[in-house]
Amino acid sequence: MPNDDRTDLARVLISLCRGVVYRDTDEIQWSRLLSLRAAVASHFSAVGLEVGIDEAEGYAFLKTQVRPDGEELPRLVTRRQLTYPVSLLLALLRKKMVETDAGGGEARLILTRDQAVELVRVFLPAGTNEARVTDQVTSALGKAEELGFVRRLSGQEDTYEVRRILKAFVDAQWLAEFDQRLEAYRTKGDTP
Repeated sequence: MPNDDRTDLARVLISLCRGVVYRDTDEIQWSRLLSLRAAVASHFSAVGLEVGIDEAEGYAFLKTQVRPDGEELPRLVTRRQLTYPVSLLLALLRKKMVETDAGGGEARLILTRDQAVELVRVFLPAGTNEARVTDQVTSALGKAEELGFVRRLSGQEDTYEVRRILKAFVDAQWLAEFDQRLEAYRTKGDTP
């Protein structure tokens, strides 16, 4: 492999180790990733990781590879337990994304903190302190931003873009399981 290709491969590998690679934020890195796809996949496969690439949505990320021999390797990518407010927010954002996609409108889902508060409020007991709800949603948005599921729009402090990578992590099965848990909480009259 020529030296330039090795340098490009190293850059792509490092970018993926740091997090999600987006076409819209780094077109050069994105094109390197696509041109070196086989070498990148081979490199990460050796440590039990798979490169998930969604060309249509324009993102790539690392995920744990299911090994055909059933042998388990130590987990390289740690799983994070999400709090109820963060899980609720992500589920509601994913549902909102489905609605936006079905409506055929804007490809990007943009919402303000106040709109996020309104989404969550429906699932909270009546009479819940307004300031507390806003604080919880603000905190949940911060965690979602840290995890790469939303990004704050520059120059607009309380406005966020929901990133398309959310589709890869919050799939139909995850939503169905979360809906069942929500229904159980509603039946009991509790919130976690």
